Amino acid sequence: MINTISIKVIRWLSGVLILVVIVGCTSMPTLEQQEQLVQANNLVLDQITTRAVVNAWGKPLFYHSEFSHFFVMPDFSVIPRSRVATGEAPKGWKAGVHAGEGVYFAYPDRGWLLVFLDDRLVYREELKAEELHALAKSWAYEDRFKTRLDEISRP
Repeated sequence: MINTISIKVIRWLSGVLILVVIVGCTSMPTLEQQEQLVQANNLVLDQITTRAVVNAWGKPLFYHSEFSHFFVMPDFSVIPRSRVATGEAPKGWKAGVHAGEGVYFAYPDRGWLLVFLDDRLVYREELKAEELHALAKSWAYEDRFKTRLDEISRP
């Protein structure tokens, strides 16, 4: 009886594992499909990588990387802490927070700020060229105060 139950459990777990692998492999579009999405200005969250954006649009005029905190919204989208007014939380936010190395691409000529986490697009915001230039200026200002220890302590 124990062997029959064990075999059924193993079969069930194997089926679940196969399903997870299949879903995991099919959830991310190919690089070519991602590039087509970017070229069409269809910036789908969690479906586009930094490589696809650079291949489609070229290197961003402004680039920034920093350890960032992200508000996790009820729909599981995220908003970088830096895009919310100091002391505020985004409207509708409950309690979820995530942190990691955020990679920021600013394309003033296209009017987009793109933020990547774990090499996936997690946030996009349309901004005027002047706003993106001001943002890049603030990044440069902040970078002046980074110490060598800050760079070494990053994973």
